[in-house]
Amino acid sequence: MALAFRKMHGAGNDFVVLDARTAPIPLTPAGAAWLADRHRGVGCEQIIRIEASDRADAFMRIFNPDGSEAGACGNATRCVAQLLMEESGRSAVVIETLAGLLPARRGVGGLIEVDMGPPRLSWQEVPLAQAMDTLHLPLGLGPVADPAACSMGNPHATFFVDRLDHLPLAEIGAQLEHHPLFPDRANIGFAQVLAPDAIRLRVWERGAGLTQACGSGACAAVVNAHRRGLTGRRVRVAMPGGELAITWRPEDGHVLMEGPAELSFWGELDAARLAA
Repeated sequence: MALAFRKMHGAGNDFVVLDARTAPIPLTPAGAAWLADRHRGVGCEQIIRIEASDRADAFMRIFNPDGSEAGACGNATRCVAQLLMEESGRSAVVIETLAGLLPARRGVGGLIEVDMGPPRLSWQEVPLAQAMDTLHLPLGLGPVADPAACSMGNPHATFFVDRLDHLPLAEIGAQLEHHPLFPDRANIGFAQVLAPDAIRLRVWERGAGLTQACGSGACAAVVNAHRRGLTGRRVRVAMPGGELAITWRPEDGHVLMEGPAELSFWGELDAARLAA
């Protein structure tokens, strides 16, 4: 059976988007791996399945290429918000995720702003395997050490480095994603603070690897940088795929993320491959 899909990206972080609001779309780990494969499938960093919701305009389910589910993805949220806004003709929508309800609105110049909610800062909320100060984790590997941790609906550890260039990011990220300190695994961020309002960032996403951009990782980097006194509350975060504007709002503690959402192409695929 032919199944329609959309290929989208937010700052280079790319997704295959499936619409399961009117009929279920089974997805096995093998099906996810095939779909994400850039040589044999469509190719993406994560698979997004839009489902019906009683609490919001839609429910967004996020799958990694290994078939595991992610609780949050800021770049994908902007892409789904873009689709829902175009479909409804509205300039604001609410998307339900495993991490909760995420309001989104159309901003200046066609950019999409998502309210990612407040960060979770306690060790239980990240979560970590044992009680400790989330601002300074006793963790390091090779040239990096002393990360800060928080959850943006998914666990993040952010290392602050003098220079991003020439660091073995993939090697470090792959090992630390599975460190015993992170019972649910973790996204590993590497942040170079350029100014009080500017950060360069690379993120190793759990289950996906090194990405062009990571929306929740950008939010976590700004939260952790501000907690350490390295930046203000509004920061431009530059990643290989593009730039996001992150604001950690002081009045309610919510993190706002603004950036692009683009449709690359659409097409049809064999639905039987997804359930195989």
